[in-house]
Amino acid sequence: MTEQGRTGSFTCIAVLPPGLEEAGAAELTALGASEAAPLRRAARFRCDLASFYRLHLRARLPFRLLRQLALFPCHGRDELYWGVQQAADWSRWLPPDLSFRVDASGSVPGLNHSHYSALQVKNALVDWQRQAWGARSSVNLEDPDLALHLHLSPGRPGPGGSGPTATLSLDGGGESLHRRGYRARQGLAPLKENLAAGLIALSGWDGRVPLADPLCGSGTLLIEAACAALGRAPGLWRDAGGVPRPRPFAFERWPDFDAALWQREVAAATAEARTTLADGHPLAPIVGNEADAAVLEQARANAGAAGVAPWLELRGGDCRDFIPPEGPGILVCNPPYGERIGQRDELEALYADLGAMLKQRCSGWTLWLLSGNPELTGALRMKASRRVPVSNGGIDCRWLRYDIR
Repeated sequence: MTEQGRTGSFTCIAVLPPGLEEAGAAELTALGASEAAPLRRAARFRCDLASFYRLHLRARLPFRLLRQLALFPCHGRDELYWGVQQAADWSRWLPPDLSFRVDASGSVPGLNHSHYSALQVKNALVDWQRQAWGARSSVNLEDPDLALHLHLSPGRPGPGGSGPTATLSLDGGGESLHRRGYRARQGLAPLKENLAAGLIALSGWDGRVPLADPLCGSGTLLIEAACAALGRAPGLWRDAGGVPRPRPFAFERWPDFDAALWQREVAAATAEARTTLADGHPLAPIVGNEADAAVLEQARANAGAAGVAPWLELRGGDCRDFIPPEGPGILVCNPPYGERIGQRDELEALYADLGAMLKQRCSGWTLWLLSGNPELTGALRMKASRRVPVSNGGIDCRWLRYDIR
């Protein structure tokens, strides 16, 4: 089954951070996608070209947005080979003067290694090209004209189940959408921008109450919060003069790229940027605190590059001495949890002191803390009222809510 139409809607997949599948599906729907449904580490949806462009500019949570070319049965290497050759009009999508790249995920019997599966797709395509033109495309892993993604699914056995399938898709971004362009400088254990945006969305913060981070690091949580509240589209990067311009996207090189439609979406996304909340009310205070002077300077540089520095108050100092803005409000925090940085005894003392400070100075506030180590969060001496499983750089974590009394 192939989908190649220039008009109408088509099936897509948003690749999402684990734990943000439902939030990602909700965001897709809010931005004009239809039939959005959460999957494992992804969400399936349908959209047309206009909303496909819009999602690349404005969606904050996906790593990638994949446009489905074909879905076909796949019981092994031969069926994959022939299925790929019939998946699209390759004379249109991949003439030999264009380069390409293939990424693969998942497995079916006989195809258990992603590198080998990707190689089978590459062989099918270049063999088709040689037969059609006597020439073949080159493979470009860094900046291809066409970025293809293969996903293999083993299906569901038993009555009413389904057999193994292959889904061949086009990657609209070309590279991961979590990169916003503002974070040339970052700390030792950076939180990916799309995960930070998702964590803020899960916290429910909407810009109307103060937001604070007593261990803000390079500022990613606070910057993503400010960008969302002020309508700064993540797909618009600021040039050297501070002017927002769209980042380069792979779909701009596709044969059905509609430049006029794209420019309309760019103009609409640019117009969404505000200096207040959408209803005209001022943005509540956003305050960050960082003890390391060099990391604090990184946070300030990042906020400036993102265009939200005027709305962030970034302070230097120990978290034990943190004074929150007048509240109550929401605290967010991604303290070290021992996987990459920090020593165990020092971290236990840090968590204990953080908990004491919060109970002493932040009564009535809500804390959301990213934890990758339940023993360390136990040192807070606080009981979480909600636990949301997420993954941070492959580390199994919990986004924990505490109601401070």
